[in-house]
Amino acid sequence: MRALPLTLSLCVLPVVAGAQGASAPRAQAPAGAQPTAPQLQPKQPESTPATPPAVKESLSLSTSAEGPVISLADAEAATREHLPLLRSAQATTDAARARVDQAFSSFLPQVSASASYTLGTSNRDVIQSVPGGGIGVVSNTTRRFSGGLSASQLIYDFGRTSGRYDASKQSAGAQEDSQQQVLQDALRNVRAAYFTVLTQKALLGVARETLQSEEARLGQVNASVQVGTRPEIDLLQQRTAKANAQVQLIRAQNAYASAKAQLNQTMGVETSTAYTVQDVTVVAVAGEDEALDALVTRALESRPDVAARERQILAQESQVRVAKSGHWPTLSATGNLSDVGENPFNGATLSAQGGLSLSWALFQGGLVNAQTREANANLRDLQAQKDTLRQQVRLQVEQARLNVVATREALSAADEAQVNARERLRLAEGRYRAGVGNIIEVSDAQVAYTNASAQQVQATYDLATSRAELARALGSLELNTVASR
Repeated sequence: MRALPLTLSLCVLPVVAGAQGASAPRAQAPAGAQPTAPQLQPKQPESTPATPPAVKESLSLSTSAEGPVISLADAEAATREHLPLLRSAQATTDAARARVDQAFSSFLPQVSASASYTLGTSNRDVIQSVPGGGIGVVSNTTRRFSGGLSASQLIYDFGRTSGRYDASKQSAGAQEDSQQQVLQDALRNVRAAYFTVLTQKALLGVARETLQSEEARLGQVNASVQVGTRPEIDLLQQRTAKANAQVQLIRAQNAYASAKAQLNQTMGVETSTAYTVQDVTVVAVAGEDEALDALVTRALESRPDVAARERQILAQESQVRVAKSGHWPTLSATGNLSDVGENPFNGATLSAQGGLSLSWALFQGGLVNAQTREANANLRDLQAQKDTLRQQVRLQVEQARLNVVATREALSAADEAQVNARERLRLAEGRYRAGVGNIIEVSDAQVAYTNASAQQVQATYDLATSRAELARALGSLELNTVASR
């Protein structure tokens, strides 16, 4: 369901640059002071490089104290404008509309013109009658012009032409619905990628806070070892914990950068990822707690892929009528205007004709019957595909609804787990300062708190993604969000 897998391990500490890229450690706490438990968000804003002009041209960026910011609306607008898949769908729709005009052209008069002009010579030998005699050559030159203008107008063909026209219109409508479905899928993908970026950004904050806590604790342990109140093994244990936090920070930085690269790809833009994203909260989808049957009915009425299938069936029904009309004749009116002579201005040879033309293929070796059977078989296939799609819609709606319910409950449990883990860390640190606890107990509590914070982050954006998926399953383009900050 997510565009990128979660890379933060839930059994170890979270992530940023190691020795070279790590943020500066906090000032060492005075002896006896209780370290502050790490928070979900970093206290210092993330440093974001200046955005190149190419990014600002492709995305409508706002700015804040943290630097250039992309909102979810910006990401969706960039997707609509730049994604190649949407341009391809639009081109396919334009081609379908052009086929409608092609089919309509058969209702209009068909006019054609032709002209030719020939110039020739012929030579023959003759006996000269002058003194001396001999044989001479006589040349004759011929010129001939012919031209004509013909026109025909369909009068009636038992629904063959109108059937093709109706079929093309329904097919064009089906393609427009399919284009809308492509747009919905593209928006669903960019929303999922956007929430993945927010997830990795929050996990990066967890990793930074964890590293800062481990560095502050290292100073305290080091001071205790120096005065002899703690064994040296505690110092080695804490150094290991700090190193693990640095490793996780590096991984979180990489996951965050990779998530933004994936977001660029889903938006269809080829720009730098030197930007940050605005945190948002996805509000409840209208009717997400309704009964399943009510949601399925709503989805069947709203989803463009269902409407596209209905139009395809109507188009194929027209094709069946077209195939059957092959048994009947075609009646047309015809007219012809022609001119033959040495030049086109010789009006004496101008002639005009007009009449009715009836064309009837009486026997074609069973061709029409075979075409009719094929059209009926294709119609049955589309009807079966429609039933399959209805079942898929029901399954998608049910899964999306269940995911929303599950992620809401998971978020509530994750919030409680984070509160308990924070309290456990506070108690473990107090026991360690009082001399009744050990460093391993504190390290375990820190790991538990870090994992609980990561779990709470994941649950938060899993709920956002689940609601985006439910909106797509219901056939809605809109997703109601509120900027968190």
